[in-house]
Amino acid sequence: MRRNKNRGYQKLRVWHDAIEYYKCVCETFEKFPYLYKRIASQEIASSDSVHRNIAEGYCRRSIREYLNFLNIALGSLGESVSGIYAYNKTELISKEDFERLDALAFKIENELLKLVETLEQKRNNGDWIESVK
Repeated sequence: MRRNKNRGYQKLRVWHDAIEYYKCVCETFEKFPYLYKRIASQEIASSDSVHRNIAEGYCRRSIREYLNFLNIALGSLGESVSGIYAYNKTELISKEDFERLDALAFKIENELLKLVETLEQKRNNGDWIESVK
């Protein structure tokens, strides 16, 4: 793996889990029939947004922006979870797929909340050093 300070997000467990979640969503929704391609595409896009916002926030190098992008990631995850609950209720996805996706989303949500809490503590304690781009 290539390394530099701007790719530090790749060390985060939550980023790896978000990539895995995206992979699982793609596997589940790629087989949707044509009639449901729009909602499948939206589900894939919201799951894709999670790992992207974790990375983008990290790369901004500002605590305020990082926290903002982590909150956007949480919002995208919420959108995705709402979708899988609806698709489970309407039996568009199997119980097994629902359980797999929901468990992973729950893990990511808790990891994101913990990361936000840790960063807020660093910000409040003055432990975050802003870097100049």
